[in-house]
Amino acid sequence: MKVKMADLPGIGKKMSLVTAEGSMIVLIIHHSGKRELYFFSDPDDDEADFSVNLSAEETRELGAQLLGAVFQPIDSDKMKLFKRQIVMQWFELKNSSPLVGKTIGENEIRKRMGVTILGIFRDSEVISNPEASQMLQIGDTVMVSGKQEQICDFEQYNEKIISL
Repeated sequence: MKVKMADLPGIGKKMSLVTAEGSMIVLIIHHSGKRELYFFSDPDDDEADFSVNLSAEETRELGAQLLGAVFQPIDSDKMKLFKRQIVMQWFELKNSSPLVGKTIGENEIRKRMGVTILGIFRDSEVISNPEASQMLQIGDTVMVSGKQEQICDFEQYNEKIISL
């Protein structure tokens, strides 16, 4: 990114930023504290595509957001690792499932299999982030999250292939 600063006599300062994509952002800071932000898709244009007037407080808040004061994106390598390790899967609870007729807590799903039930679809109802006291019923479709091997354990237990 190319950054240029210039004095604007009697007005304040002008800061021009040309992005790697070739667009340009111009910030004019007035002596009065007023800020004007201009966006140019083509840096050679004389007229901005659009502009925004910001107070000093709004400018500080925008700067803080751009610096990541509130939200820091996950590093792409960490995200790839996370995606490889965490799986979400849907399972229907049949009448033969040992999970049916007991609460999530009674089933000790997280303790025994390491998965978390994120949601339950029951008829036309959606139960998001269900409590441990939520009773599991025949026909429920549960959304579980965990590592691949934990998901496999849950699936096998749900189908009564193994007992934990």
